[in-house]
Amino acid sequence: MPYNSVDAFVAGDRDVLTRGPVALIFAEDDTELVSTLSHHLDQGFRSVLALMPDAFAVPSEIEARVHRINFECSSPGMVFDAINQLIAAAAPGTWFYYCYNAEYLFYPFCESRSVGELLAFHTEERRDAMLTYVVDLYADDLNAHPDAVSRDEAYLDQHGYYALTRQTPNAGKPLDRQMDFFGGLRWRFEEHVDWGSRKIDRVSLFRAQKDLRLLQDHTFNIAEYNTVSCPWHHNLTASVCSFRAAKALKRNPGSAFAINSFQWRNSTRFQWQSRQLMDLGLMEPGQWF
Repeated sequence: MPYNSVDAFVAGDRDVLTRGPVALIFAEDDTELVSTLSHHLDQGFRSVLALMPDAFAVPSEIEARVHRINFECSSPGMVFDAINQLIAAAAPGTWFYYCYNAEYLFYPFCESRSVGELLAFHTEERRDAMLTYVVDLYADDLNAHPDAVSRDEAYLDQHGYYALTRQTPNAGKPLDRQMDFFGGLRWRFEEHVDWGSRKIDRVSLFRAQKDLRLLQDHTFNIAEYNTVSCPWHHNLTASVCSFRAAKALKRNPGSAFAINSFQWRNSTRFQWQSRQLMDLGLMEPGQWF
């Protein structure tokens, strides 16, 4: 059934938040909304919450499989507030995932293994969060696809990614096992991107616990949630393959007419497979084989 607000959902169907994994899909517009919902339903999330305006149309067979919540993504802060409200309402230990429309989660071996299997293994490694890289996708031909979105002709950058050690804001001291990652369209067209939006790391998968809060920069208030891996070995990471940056660059009046193509010498067609992302170093299987 649809809910008219996050408050109404928490009051009326809180049991959904007692068992995960739970996917939170925030619809900023209706671009590739159906494919986004379908992709995450197919990955085996126990529940998918679709937070979107009432005006957005979704096929009945998809709507029957999601929990639809009326929601307006009019500011980034509203999304973080909603996520924090759902964390506070959830049973401790519940796994969450969040993304926006036209974004697609890929993890190692996702073609044959469910997201539940992924997170069960990650939990056994005593990890409560998983780092994901937001990998920018873009259409090959912007004349044919002026919004820069095309699943059939999607490209990504195969090179141009780098990381810097994250430091404390004031003293400038290195933070243990925390990194800031850059690359993709946000790096190549940085003159059109605010500094605070240039990073491509996002802790998209995490477990609820008491007093956990998601911050405005996509990090959490508990430092261990923001780490790349545990102290002993490399852990699993995943990728969120996203048209979001390309969409924004072509819709923003300051950049729309300055960009005629996103193609460059390091563009390669996206194969919609986890093996390609692992081969490019855009996610890590860790000890999971």
